[in-house]
Amino acid sequence: MQNSAKLAFWGVRGSTPTPERENGRYGGNTPCLELTAPDGTNFILDCGTGLRSLGNHWARTNRHHAMDAHILVTHYHWDHIQGIPFFHPFFESQNTFHLYSFQSERLGRDSLRQALEGQLSSPYFPIDANSMTAPRFFREISGGESWDIGTTRVTTEWLNHPQKCLGYRLDTTAGSIVYATDNEPGDALFDKNVRKLAAGADVLIYDAQYLPEEYAARRRGWGHSHWREGINIVMESGAKELVLFHHDPDHDDACIDKVVKEARNYYERVRAAAEGMEIEVANSRSAAR
Repeated sequence: MQNSAKLAFWGVRGSTPTPERENGRYGGNTPCLELTAPDGTNFILDCGTGLRSLGNHWARTNRHHAMDAHILVTHYHWDHIQGIPFFHPFFESQNTFHLYSFQSERLGRDSLRQALEGQLSSPYFPIDANSMTAPRFFREISGGESWDIGTTRVTTEWLNHPQKCLGYRLDTTAGSIVYATDNEPGDALFDKNVRKLAAGADVLIYDAQYLPEEYAARRRGWGHSHWREGINIVMESGAKELVLFHHDPDHDDACIDKVVKEARNYYERVRAAAEGMEIEVANSRSAAR
């Protein structure tokens, strides 16, 4: 058992992959995070195109070793699940995966399995889900739940996003990490939910897709937030560090640099998520690498 939790960012872009050169420093893959808890439990947060890179990394570093991981999916929009068909560990029988998300009102019973495996159905993909030989166990959850996975306590709350979205808090023995992407501010219930999740957290990863002026002018009702709301949340909840996440496809590196610089005028411990970035949480302190 180690004495720290290690968080790695494999995809940080919102809505659609952006492979353009001007986005290279922060990255163009859609959401996927990896958390290794102090007891060695592996967590994956969302399954965007960054999941492919994570799978390739595991193939290189864990060759011939079985993987066991818990995958927490926030919701079923394309950018959060589109890496699933390209995650090589799903096609290796020695691995085991436990997947968690909510029951969709549209899909009904067993909707988690339907939403994730439906991408591999005809005419969208050349092979079907039966090719995935790794055992997969599906658990449908809801907002306001808590349960233990190893020594980590997982807590959920509903966020404000079309067709529903879950935010996750992971309390490890080394510290707490909150993943609250795809959330629109302004609804009292959901505003309370995200602050409840973030209360006293060591790291808050929060949706900052739009610039405040973009949101005010033409993005209300689209289910996303901005960096000013992220600042409000950390200051009101007592979270220690803010990581701006889910970057807009049209925000290049220079734009995100400007956002971080401006945000730090209000709260010093702010950074923007970038592919390849790692955060180590230990004894209520975090350090980037």
